[in-house]
Amino acid sequence: MEEFDGEPTVTWIPGVNSQKKQMCFDWGPGEMLVCETSFNKKEKPQMVASCPFIHIIRKDIDVYSKILRKLFNESHGIFVGLQRIEEELTGKSRKAQLVRVSKNYRSVIRACMEEMHQFAVADKDSASGRQFSSQVSILSAMELIWNLCEILFIEVAPAGPLLLYLLDWVRLHVCEVDNLSADVLGSENPSKHESFWSLVTTLVLQGRLDEARQMLSKEADANPASAGMCRVLGDLMRTMPVLSPGNTQTLTELELRWQHWHEECERHLQDGTFASSPRLESLCKVLLGDDAALLEQKELLSNWYHFLVTRLLYSQPTVKPMDLHLYAQSSLDLFLGGESSPEPLDNILMAAFEFDIHQVIKECSIALSNWWFVAHLTDLLDHCKLLQSHNLYFGSNMREFLLLEYASGLFAHHSLWQLGVDYCDHCPELGRVSLELHIERIPLTTEQKALKVLRVCEQRQMTEQVRSICKILAMKAVRNNRLGSALSWSIRAKDAAFATLVSDRFLRDYCERGCFSDLDLIDNLGPAMMLSDRLTFLGKYREFHRLYGEKRFVDAASLLLSLMTSQIAPRSFWMTLLTDALPLLEQKQVIFSAEQTYELLRCLEDLTSGKPLCGEPDAQQLQDDDIETTKVEMLRLALARNLARSIIKEGSLEGS
Repeated sequence: MEEFDGEPTVTWIPGVNSQKKQMCFDWGPGEMLVCETSFNKKEKPQMVASCPFIHIIRKDIDVYSKILRKLFNESHGIFVGLQRIEEELTGKSRKAQLVRVSKNYRSVIRACMEEMHQFAVADKDSASGRQFSSQVSILSAMELIWNLCEILFIEVAPAGPLLLYLLDWVRLHVCEVDNLSADVLGSENPSKHESFWSLVTTLVLQGRLDEARQMLSKEADANPASAGMCRVLGDLMRTMPVLSPGNTQTLTELELRWQHWHEECERHLQDGTFASSPRLESLCKVLLGDDAALLEQKELLSNWYHFLVTRLLYSQPTVKPMDLHLYAQSSLDLFLGGESSPEPLDNILMAAFEFDIHQVIKECSIALSNWWFVAHLTDLLDHCKLLQSHNLYFGSNMREFLLLEYASGLFAHHSLWQLGVDYCDHCPELGRVSLELHIERIPLTTEQKALKVLRVCEQRQMTEQVRSICKILAMKAVRNNRLGSALSWSIRAKDAAFATLVSDRFLRDYCERGCFSDLDLIDNLGPAMMLSDRLTFLGKYREFHRLYGEKRFVDAASLLLSLMTSQIAPRSFWMTLLTDALPLLEQKQVIFSAEQTYELLRCLEDLTSGKPLCGEPDAQQLQDDDIETTKVEMLRLALARNLARSIIKEGSLEGS
């Protein structure tokens, strides 16, 4: 098993003193509940005053940021699109698509960062403003790392073009020079501006030599004494060999031309061409890639990776990717000078320059506040076939592990859980199991949300989860006395026991009110009524009422008798059924035959004799009830009359 790199960070909970009070906690899928117990730390429990709060500790609070939610939503679409890239695409077409996907991710990060920056500026003096500023710094670091990984791992830039990509990388992320340029050029006399030489030097440090030459021309116009030196330095900048994207020259030709140019710069410096102007002489030393001259501009370089790229530009323009880590390490050491230790960002960038993908992902996982970055970067690198050989010690691969960790944070949010479903879908090994575990814990706060969750489960044939959700919704409906909805959900869950319970509630309501609610549902049960005997009885009993209402008395009588003789009707409901038979017994025409009448008499005697049938409740109390006794007498009288009429009718039919 892998070892921890260090001790985990300690999270302090306001208002809780774990030194004096014993704590209890309970883990959840995305959060933990913490509270003080009523016991002290001695062996003897005693009631003591405690903190009255239950604290909820969330492991991923970024999902609750409105701005970062935009990042999650936008990147979800990019992620799903990436999974659909056809495997047949190979070579340049596939690489171009992967680079485009990477740039799409970066554009989402940058858009989110710019919006966050606007909030930080508008609310800079408050705690929320400081929090926004902190998030801007994190997003900026994320884009910086992603951009470098794109250059090194996805573009896989060779020697020559590699430096051009790195220059663009530095220019994109060290952008203060544009504001400085606007200030200087916006003044009445740019060459006299206090930041003029800082601007020229920064332009040279970023390799923006055309703009630097334009600034030198302004100095030459304003100061004729230095015009000649400015012209010579400007010519050196103009003639510096650079490998442009459309250029067909080879690296060998570039190295030869660059070597001649470098010797010419050195000759001018040795001849003292710029001796009378320390600033111009310093710029010439920068063009020569002199480390000491570059380190004098440490404030303008602002960070070691800017120093690295400038150093490569003016000393190793054809640096090979495999040698990058050597120059990166020496640049970091020179820039820090032993005065400070590397920051987490420095370690991540250094790991990238060393082409150690797994270390980059590991360091980012430790340093960043959520799993979004490492999950999406790892997924993209996996599509580049760069992580195929790396499996984690507990059986999953790195891509799945990080995607599922990220998805677990999404499931903790009331709406982002829908994004988490897609991330689980695209994890073939453990995604299904993870989805089943998380989806059972989604709070079904509204029926609309429950239907969304149910749809997700049904689309993926998650039978157990469908049944569980339907049971929960059925129970909620019963508590709210919405019997129609409860019956519908219990049928959908195929839960016979609960369907029986709801059917009993329908029958009880009928006994109390004399009519059924939710007739449309009961009338259209169809094959679903076979789910349980009680539900079958409910459907058939409603059919009896429909037949009676249509004056199909013979069919109604036959159905009523079958409900009693088949033992499908609950014994407690027999008296109601027999009472329903009274109007049929009193009809002018004979509805019940003699045999059917005998069956009704037997049922009445079974009910009044107090003989409980197997599994049915005893109805002995009916004999003690005066009202029920009156009903029994009326039934006996009606049955006797009907028996006499039916015997006479059947006898006359036989005689004829």
